[in-house]
Amino acid sequence: MNLIAQTLADGLVLGGIYALAAVGFSLIFGVLHVINLSHGILVLLGAYLALIFSQALGIDPLLTLPLVMAVLFAVGYVYQRFLIQHAVDRSPLGSMLLTFGVALMLQNIMIWVFSPDMKNITPSWAFTSFHLGAVNFDAVRVSALFASLVLLCCLALLLKFSALGRVIRATAQQTMAARLCGVNVRHVYALTFAVSAAFAGAAGIVIGIILPFSPSDEATWTLNAFVVVVLGGVGSPAGALLGGLLLGMVSTLTAQYIGPSFPNVTMFLLLVLLLLVRPTGLLGNAFSASR
Repeated sequence: MNLIAQTLADGLVLGGIYALAAVGFSLIFGVLHVINLSHGILVLLGAYLALIFSQALGIDPLLTLPLVMAVLFAVGYVYQRFLIQHAVDRSPLGSMLLTFGVALMLQNIMIWVFSPDMKNITPSWAFTSFHLGAVNFDAVRVSALFASLVLLCCLALLLKFSALGRVIRATAQQTMAARLCGVNVRHVYALTFAVSAAFAGAAGIVIGIILPFSPSDEATWTLNAFVVVVLGGVGSPAGALLGGLLLGMVSTLTAQYIGPSFPNVTMFLLLVLLLLVRPTGLLGNAFSASR
């Protein structure tokens, strides 16, 4: 019983990280209808920036969140406005090929700059832990889960109550109507991508303090984001959270009771079954109501 409780607790933590890493991918897919194959490299860029800033400024890695998110916000805006948008204008498939090429290019640049070796971000409180009943929690994993939930809630509130969120939702649901109302759709698309990149960078920080990372991990995080979006539904932070928690639970339970080599097998089996039963994900498409 203790082992089951500990495994479920670990699954919750891993699921929260999956959710935060996937929510930006979900937002782009839901609003821009673009499959961003460079999403994983943005996550890793956030992790490397947090490592650089925390060492250069001598501060806790989590305190670099605003700075990393600001940098990734600017990078994401420029990336979408001046590269991805031109590819979308030329061909529906062009954006996917472009993001795949950018991911490969940035991966090799990261290998050149940071080396292919594993890195990790170690805060001063990394080895602090506490017990809740028979379940052991370490401070790093609890803080990572807490940061993930807070950021997901912030994004949900942004999309629901802010002026930017209303414009994003309106543009996703009725693009032509938004244009007729004077909305600069290209600007909204770039802002959406910028928000997505900022949250991908935040996910990189959370990932970096609990897991080692290297440039070769970019495909893993892109794939995980895709699976979470399919499981939970497109465009919704709640869908990303539900899909991430489900994936985290399945991964930890499979690794514990079947074998550490089988989480991917179980993950894709779950993905196939859900596609057969509910192709739009557990919560559906958050932006489909007015289509």
